[in-house]
Amino acid sequence: MAKIYDFKALNNKGVEVDFAQYEGKVLMIVNTASKCGFTPQYDGLEALYQKYKDQGLVIIGFPCDQFAHQEPGTDAEIAEFCRINHGVTFPLMSKIEVNGDNAHPIYNYLKSAAKGTLGNAIKWNFTKFLISRDGTVVKRYAPVVTPEKMEKDIQAML
Repeated sequence: MAKIYDFKALNNKGVEVDFAQYEGKVLMIVNTASKCGFTPQYDGLEALYQKYKDQGLVIIGFPCDQFAHQEPGTDAEIAEFCRINHGVTFPLMSKIEVNGDNAHPIYNYLKSAAKGTLGNAIKWNFTKFLISRDGTVVKRYAPVVTPEKMEKDIQAML
């Protein structure tokens, strides 16, 4: 069976990122949007990243425009928005789709490894996946779960 380390994706500068480089890290993967009611979660995600990155946490944002056109910008515009408005320093990837025929393979994997309460599909922006140091998808969090509410789970895995 595939592991998260078997995948590659483009970062927001168009450079391919091999997820094998994250082996041994705790990952939080989240689909993001700049014009969403949950957009303020960028602040909490960045706070967690700053607090735990030296202990092995990597947060990876995948911008997605599949939900009510809430991520209309280009990769460069999204990166600038995140940096200026939320101080984001964690890795941001190129904009992707998370559902449907064009869903990124990473998201197909994540959805099959950690099913949602009403099936596999990502329901909205800021759905989060926590992945252990051995590459196991441990938990899926609904968009309403704030980064602060995930901190105990992250601490336990670090």
